[in-house]
Amino acid sequence: MSIIEAIFLGILQGATEFLPVSSSGHLVLVPAIFDITAPDLTLIGLVHLGTLVAVLIYFRRDLWDIVVGVLRGLAERQPLGTTNARLGWFIVVGCIPAALAGFLLQDFFDSVFSHPNWAAFFLLVTAVLLVVGERMISGKKTFDTMNWLDTIVIGLFQMTALFPGWSRSGSTIVGGLLRGFDRPTAARYSFLLGVPVILGAGLLSLLDIVTADVMMFSTAVYLSAFLAAAISGYLCIAFLLSWVRNHSLYIFAVYTAVLGAGFLLYSLLA
Repeated sequence: MSIIEAIFLGILQGATEFLPVSSSGHLVLVPAIFDITAPDLTLIGLVHLGTLVAVLIYFRRDLWDIVVGVLRGLAERQPLGTTNARLGWFIVVGCIPAALAGFLLQDFFDSVFSHPNWAAFFLLVTAVLLVVGERMISGKKTFDTMNWLDTIVIGLFQMTALFPGWSRSGSTIVGGLLRGFDRPTAARYSFLLGVPVILGAGLLSLLDIVTADVMMFSTAVYLSAFLAAAISGYLCIAFLLSWVRNHSLYIFAVYTAVLGAGFLLYSLLA
């Protein structure tokens, strides 16, 4: 793999991890379309760690406030006494559905990942979901008025993103919109809810790196992919949070629909 290919894959991971267009779908389809050298586990691990660095840096103040709120609430025996304390527990509970489904159905999801056409199909599902979310947008709910049902519903939406092509950020944002959140709050909670997921993937990827017997590529290739994922991830978080203040999600629905339908058509004609 060349450094250019490594940078491309890093940018691809960093951008699609946070934009509602499905990182898993792109990592399945793009190498198949452009015949890019398949990344090894070390490279995959490093781009995941790059996106983890991006989200931790961007939300460092939010995450600090949440951790302090949770610890203070426990110390004062009022674990749900503040908005930040509640938000911390909401994030924990919201990750449980995806964690359970991933653990219990790992072999099933692995088999789905081996078929690019499934990724293309679920990109079409993502497009429909984004349109439905925009059509049903109702709201003005913020973190101050968030409740347990909200986080369970959004957590179930996050669980669906275990399918390749089904966007995690897209599904959780739509889940928030359907529960009455305004678009910026739904997007912000989507990113915060994703922190444990990305952290878990990052730690597993780090384990893969440590236990890898052979490194397929040069240090420059690995470093390029990591930096590209971190920088593009940070920029795409900032972009999406700015975009949703004044714009809809329809542009992402169109993009995922075109990519999914285009690949399915390509596979039929190839």
